[in-house]
Amino acid sequence: MNTAIEALRLPLGTDLSGFVALLQRLGVPHRVSEEGGEQVLWVPDSRLVREVGLLYARFPEGDPQGALPAPPRRSTSGVLRQLRRSPLTSLMLLATLLVAALTLLGDNLAAVGWLTFQEFHIQGDYLYFVPLAESLAAGQWWRLLTPMLIHFGWLHLAMNALWYWELGQRIEARQGAPMLLLLTLLFGLASNVAQYLFGGPALFGGLSGVLYGLLGHCWIFHRLAPGAAYRLPPGVVVMMLIWLLVCLSGLVTALGLGAIANAAHVAGLVAGCLTGALGGAWARRRG
Repeated sequence: MNTAIEALRLPLGTDLSGFVALLQRLGVPHRVSEEGGEQVLWVPDSRLVREVGLLYARFPEGDPQGALPAPPRRSTSGVLRQLRRSPLTSLMLLATLLVAALTLLGDNLAAVGWLTFQEFHIQGDYLYFVPLAESLAAGQWWRLLTPMLIHFGWLHLAMNALWYWELGQRIEARQGAPMLLLLTLLFGLASNVAQYLFGGPALFGGLSGVLYGLLGHCWIFHRLAPGAAYRLPPGVVVMMLIWLLVCLSGLVTALGLGAIANAAHVAGLVAGCLTGALGGAWARRRG
């Protein structure tokens, strides 16, 4: 790395091997050095600092149980076959990648402003949000959904994309593309509205609320109608619920790792559990 920015500084006795292995698995460029009796983890981009900090808060010992889906490592023909088997999942991820490129991962505020829950104007260093009712009256109904496509930082994008690929293709295979589309839109709407109602005017985005919805859907559906498609790796649900509680406690924000859209996560999870209960009960009744 030609330039390096400090992302973590930890006591020398802290075992970073598991976390470093996780960074390598996700393809995050980094290096670790010893300075003044401490370990320092360096990254080449300032936008990675917050993301690596959040990742460490969530997985300080790495990912020993394989809770995180691994990036695909298949031949080109194998990847193409997988994309053809999961067209809706692939299109959703393509849309997310296009938005990431258009918005420069949140740096292009002019482009971001077209997709946020509320339209905003920039004056100096401040954002002034337009009342939602005015935007909806002007026909900008897409704002209720499009925040789920916005991501701030490429690690934020990578984590959410991996999870959507893992959960989306399961639902598409088990219940079909129309159901996955319906669930994605439903969870996106529920999480965005909840975050707006509880957090007020703010700049927020990401697929996390949708992902908690998909997770809750698979979890409850599988408990009512067990099947291979929705059988998640051991510890995934527990890990995600623990992380949700950690975020709700305010610890992540107190550590200076940025604000978390807690209301979006909770709303997505609740909505997903409800759809999972309905779908699982129906599947169980049909045998």
